[in-house]
Amino acid sequence: PHMTVYKNLAFGLKERHTPKPEIERRVREASAILGLDDLLQRRPAQLSGGQRQRVAMGRALVREPKAFLLDEPLSNLDAKLRVQMRAELKRIHQRLGITTIYVTHDQVEAMTLGDRIVVMSNGRVQQIGKPQEVYRRPKNLFVAGFIGSPPMNLLRGRCTDGCIRLGELELPWSGPDAPEVAVGLRPEDLRPADGAGPSLEFVVDVVEPLGNEVVVHGTTAGSAVESGAEEEAEIPLVVEGARAAITAVFEPADEPSPGERIRLGVVPERVHLFDLRTREAIGR
Repeated sequence: PHMTVYKNLAFGLKERHTPKPEIERRVREASAILGLDDLLQRRPAQLSGGQRQRVAMGRALVREPKAFLLDEPLSNLDAKLRVQMRAELKRIHQRLGITTIYVTHDQVEAMTLGDRIVVMSNGRVQQIGKPQEVYRRPKNLFVAGFIGSPPMNLLRGRCTDGCIRLGELELPWSGPDAPEVAVGLRPEDLRPADGAGPSLEFVVDVVEPLGNEVVVHGTTAGSAVESGAEEEAEIPLVVEGARAAITAVFEPADEPSPGERIRLGVVPERVHLFDLRTREAIGR
């Protein structure tokens, strides 16, 4: 903390007895890449949180590594700065082309920064794939509930006689019968029904206007399923008259009122299915 940015960047190289001309070259190159040229004579106390993060990256960069390992690199930043630093990290990675491994609990960071994602739970790999692949085709219940904000709605249903049955809702199904399934519905795939096609009854509870979208919380008939990866997780019981909490994302023009009863349109092609006994996805 008592050293300038320049000395912080050079510190590791000096400890390795790197020649001074080489130290100068590497520090200048790293500072140019990270946009630190005007900050080299400042001390850490004079830097913003984002600038300190760039200095920390610079200390690794001057060593000319074959790979980066960044453990929760944005965890100590406020929301606005986190968005800015995500873009900066992406830009730096694209410019350098160095293999970078990010460790994060923030699924937004994982989705935006990663070319490929490894989703883990309790030390076990749950799924590996490109961000959109993991989002659109979650391999199991844990991934389905973990990736996505708001998370996927998971309701208990069954597949019989060529139909996916979820309370009063029936959707076409061409696979084998499955008496115990979780039916997954992404909040952004649920919109006010236009009168045609399958729909769910929905009672609005809480409305969150976010400007570009409206997050709507409410309930529908049925039983919710927990997405946790516990192998011993119990299959929810069917309770007569039970209601499950679900979330939908609407356009601002469709904003409902708390207490309002509406119907949510369901697109059959966007429904996800999971075997409740194995907790694995069922192919459609």
